[in-house]
Amino acid sequence: MLNAITLMSLKLAAAAPAGGEAKGETPFPPFDSNHFATQIFWLLLTFGILYFLLSRIFLPRIGQTIEERSSRIADDLDAASRMQKEAEEAEKSYERALAEARAKAHNVAETTRQSVDAEIEAEMEAADAKASKAAEAAETRIRAVRTKAMANIEAVAADAAQATVEALTGKKPTLATVKKALN
Repeated sequence: MLNAITLMSLKLAAAAPAGGEAKGETPFPPFDSNHFATQIFWLLLTFGILYFLLSRIFLPRIGQTIEERSSRIADDLDAASRMQKEAEEAEKSYERALAEARAKAHNVAETTRQSVDAEIEAEMEAADAKASKAAEAAETRIRAVRTKAMANIEAVAADAAQATVEALTGKKPTLATVKKALN
């Protein structure tokens, strides 16, 4: 675009007579050497005002905004770091509490198991004692029956021997003779 403007200016300059004021036309004011001094004055004045506005008003505000933003970002990063540490501490605390709860549950389970084992053992001992008493009672009854049977065996053997001798010899021996022969 700059080339197009420069090209048009050159065409106008070429079309204008060498004196520059042919046919009553005045040259384009920025190119007129009569206006150079005022143009430089206004250029310096405008540049000075812009420089003053930028250096005293706009740039300090922009710098302050950038500084505030930097400090806010730094504060946010610090807060995020602090919150991360707090989260890590909370996680460690949670893990400790969980480990303590597991240990407590294990202790409760172990205590319960021991008490149940003790109850089972006590019941087993009671059942064993009851069974041994029943076994002793049964042995006593068996001994009594055996003693009674043994006492009867002599009488039965004597009767059987008496009957056998009578059957073989035809004579009935006396019970005292048979018992004497059996002992």
